[in-house]
Amino acid sequence: MIKTMLRSAVAAAALSLAAGTAMAEPLKFAHWVPPAHTLTASTIEPLQAAVADSGLEIQVYPGGELGAGPLEQYVRVVQGVADLVWGLQGYTSSQFPLTMISELPGALPEGMTGYDMLWNAYEAGQLDGEFPGTVPVALWLSEPNVFIMKDHDIRTPEDLAGLKIRVSGSAAAAAVEALGATPVQMPAGEIYNSLQTGLIDGVITGASAIGDFKLDEVANSYTLNAPLGHISFYVVMNKAKYDALPEEQKAALDAIKGRPLSQSAEEGWIARADQVIEEISNTGDNTVYTLTDEERAAFEELTYPIRDRVVGEVGGAEVLATMQGQ
Repeated sequence: MIKTMLRSAVAAAALSLAAGTAMAEPLKFAHWVPPAHTLTASTIEPLQAAVADSGLEIQVYPGGELGAGPLEQYVRVVQGVADLVWGLQGYTSSQFPLTMISELPGALPEGMTGYDMLWNAYEAGQLDGEFPGTVPVALWLSEPNVFIMKDHDIRTPEDLAGLKIRVSGSAAAAAVEALGATPVQMPAGEIYNSLQTGLIDGVITGASAIGDFKLDEVANSYTLNAPLGHISFYVVMNKAKYDALPEEQKAALDAIKGRPLSQSAEEGWIARADQVIEEISNTGDNTVYTLTDEERAAFEELTYPIRDRVVGEVGGAEVLATMQGQ
């Protein structure tokens, strides 16, 4: 269904812009989180600053102003409702089976950045089919996923038996199932109420989300250093709008799109995560626990085989090797 919608949207967008001229109006950047989210300082503001001297203005529409629904972000930009959007590949995992490899536990080599991983594969042409009708402007990974729990301390895989754990996409869902819990997929904006009301027992996501979505108000136990993978993000631009940019504006955008903007985004996510972990550790009313190497190994025995199985299912061995710089 998602792929059919995208094909139709790509065709319609191409027809509607075929006779157009270069736009003088600002580009519309849509997303669904509040302006105070990490996205603004790490990604949007550097992008705006980089293109400002070329005369290219980027106007931001936060909080779903151009359409509610985080899952519809990609279709929204292809249809031309927005010119640029931010989103999570995991929300529509079936559209991004090869990109999702980067999220799997054990996929990101020690000492390597997530954005290099993704751009290695994209620049090799291995992810082209997953971004129809758009030009990727930034691709990156979050900080490592952690357990964010309400009234449950996680030290061993057995501690997760029978619990309902929110995940953002298929990679985390596979890991949760391997650990004996039930994955519940929902957008980040729904986590707070779901955790507060007991619809879910916990969350797997990056620590930055604790601060960005105020999860510290409803969670009270956090476990770090578990092999739970990462979350992948994108900023993409409508391809027809990109192609129609005046040369000076396109050159300014080209100078920051790709790895430079992705590096800024990823480093912003990691810095925010470090800040949040320090904050929740100092409040005195939380349990913040870092698994020992021995404790981590017990989780690795269950989650690392998931990486190999999923890579095999999507025929992604070559893509993973390219991502890892092999």
